[in-house]
Amino acid sequence: MTGSGESWLSDGLDDAMGVDRGLWVPGVDYVAGWREAREVADRLNRALLGAGFELSTVRAVASTGEDGRGLVRLAGWLDTVDRLAGLLEQLAGGGGGAA
Repeated sequence: MTGSGESWLSDGLDDAMGVDRGLWVPGVDYVAGWREAREVADRLNRALLGAGFELSTVRAVASTGEDGRGLVRLAGWLDTVDRLAGLLEQLAGGGGGAA
């Protein structure tokens, strides 16, 4: 699911491991964290597709933290993320908060 060539939504290793911050900690296994995050990001991307969203407008992106733990970022156009927020609010009963 990830890695379809959308440069603004890149999920490659260079972006995932903090290259833009220039922080690499020797001995930290960034790749393992990124792989785990990619599995979860792929699952979320499949769910987004199933809910009618286009991955060119919103997608989950695999990344890692500075400690090597996997994390998933949501990247997308404002109108599409706003639509997703509305859907999640409806599922939460309209209260705007987590149940």
